[in-house]
Amino acid sequence: MSTTHHGSCHCGRVTFELTSRLDLVMECNCSICRRKGAIWAGATDAELRITGGESELTLYEFGTQTAKHYFCRHCGIQPLSHPRLDPALWVVNLRCVDGLDLSSLRIGLFDGVHWEASAQALIASMQMQAKAG
Repeated sequence: MSTTHHGSCHCGRVTFELTSRLDLVMECNCSICRRKGAIWAGATDAELRITGGESELTLYEFGTQTAKHYFCRHCGIQPLSHPRLDPALWVVNLRCVDGLDLSSLRIGLFDGVHWEASAQALIASMQMQAKAG
């Protein structure tokens, strides 16, 4: 069953709602994610709603410039991204979700240091799960 979670950047200018079961959450060890310590949950446009401050977000891109990293231009916190793995989706930084007990979640590791191989493995795993379920 999906639950609606509320979150924000540090200063509260950017707010959002995430409606999700939080079944698949990931920690990535790529050069940017390991420095920020984010725990990511994927979301579709239907599952994520920016409720305030969308104009306060600023964009950062690097490398292939496929991923779109959105930061609050005031406090510097990154609550949201469009991931390189699927830029049509969102990923939400669960450390920005109010009252969420991260220790209660099963957190997988995405080996972003070896991005190509990890992306192929994750996609294959998701396809297998979709066929089985």
